[in-house]
Amino acid sequence: MTLTIALAKGRTTTQVLPLLTAAGIDCQALSTKSRRLIFTENPDYHFILVKAADVLTYLNRGTVDIGIVGSDVLEEQGHQQFDMLDLKTGRCRFILASTPDFDPQKTKRKLIATKYPHLAQRYFQNQGEDVEIIKIEGSVELAPLTGMADAIVDITETGTTLRENNLKIFATLTPVSTHLVVNRLALKQKKPAIYQLIQSLQQVRPQEA
Repeated sequence: MTLTIALAKGRTTTQVLPLLTAAGIDCQALSTKSRRLIFTENPDYHFILVKAADVLTYLNRGTVDIGIVGSDVLEEQGHQQFDMLDLKTGRCRFILASTPDFDPQKTKRKLIATKYPHLAQRYFQNQGEDVEIIKIEGSVELAPLTGMADAIVDITETGTTLRENNLKIFATLTPVSTHLVVNRLALKQKKPAIYQLIQSLQQVRPQEA
């Protein structure tokens, strides 16, 4: 029984391939530098490489059985599928950051720039705070530096980019890592194969820090 897996292209794929290989899956074809997007050499696992933002679309449409993508995408887009396993790769965190003179306790309505408007809105709603969200696709660090926004909600791994731009972290919202998500129908139809994959990955994924 073949499992079709959508992998988020780029950093996620680079970090997950060693994990899949350690779990006994032949990923040699995916490791070669090429522009190919579909890999069907392995009779047990077919892979397609897609943009991270599109992984859930392929999953929700039933085009693939499994999606491997960062939890930032899951948090932002929301989904109706089964989030089955934290692969513990690609670890970073959502943060609230701004210039050092930013006062998060100020009562005036804040302008928040982010690539993740839904997640940011939920965070501030949970804090009981009404904010205006500005959606930005590029370097969100520019927003507080230019005065366009009071602060940003973004992902950071080491905080280096923030420090280099003289920005300070004021709060950590939630951790981020790569997750394995399963289509609901696929879990019914291919349950043994899916659980075998999950068990194999559980044995080789990184341990808690």
